[in-house]
Amino acid sequence: MSHLRTIKTPLSVVTPIEHGVRFPDSLELLLAKYEEDIGVFCKLVADVKSSAELLEKIRSPKIPTPRRMSLLKMFRRCVSLVCDTEATKKIATITTESLVENFGHTFKPIEKLKKDFENISRDKLAALAVLIGEYDLRGQQGYQLTELFFDWFEHNLTDYTIDGPRRSGKDVELSSIFPDFEGSCPCDFVIRRKSDNKVMAVGFARYDSTRGGAQSDDRTGGNANKVEKARAYCQKSSNSFKIIFVAEGPGLVHKDTWEEACVLDGSANDMVRVATLKLAESRITKQWLETKGKF
Repeated sequence: MSHLRTIKTPLSVVTPIEHGVRFPDSLELLLAKYEEDIGVFCKLVADVKSSAELLEKIRSPKIPTPRRMSLLKMFRRCVSLVCDTEATKKIATITTESLVENFGHTFKPIEKLKKDFENISRDKLAALAVLIGEYDLRGQQGYQLTELFFDWFEHNLTDYTIDGPRRSGKDVELSSIFPDFEGSCPCDFVIRRKSDNKVMAVGFARYDSTRGGAQSDDRTGGNANKVEKARAYCQKSSNSFKIIFVAEGPGLVHKDTWEEACVLDGSANDMVRVATLKLAESRITKQWLETKGKF
């Protein structure tokens, strides 16, 4: 049975994790962080003869990676919205020529760009700094969630160990725990019994500031797929382990995301549980970890 379905006010079990600086304080902080990079961008714009040449100069390996990333973000915001940084940053595998050939028709003309950045006001500099720094703190709340959960677990369940990246770091592949596991299934943490090092559970931690639409569909489908992979493996092997989803944030209570959490919680003969930090003490217990079960 899903314990989450018995909760009448879902927001009451969510722990909001704040990270970042509120407006207007963020303006000056981001301007201070990016003002020098913006100055480099302005100089490049003034010196080049075309927007294609601008991209070529930005993607030069001679430019330090952190600055190059800032410049690429500016190129996307100011020159071509279709040149996302995930593609343009791959200077070793994606050529500038291919980007220009396929997306060059979307580039803002260099004449217009030069005019935009000639004697640019400080207000516009601040606005640009905010745009390119918009996602600087993305993922930080997830890192904090994992760290808080690890702290709670190590304090309360001392008969077990919990391994995995406490904040940022490489996920733990299920195949690195069970060599006969086929395919990819990256986990955020692994719980083992100290006495014999037996794997008792694997887990996933996610913080959703907001969630809806296609984002919710991706998350819910992904979680169900993780359960199916574990179920298929356990049914054909002699290994058995529980699955824990540590879910947090205001986005958790959005209709589709909350419904999926309710469906997962207690599923597969209670081999799967979903818990927030506030629910961890009652849902992730020694009794549950030690109860024998099968998918």
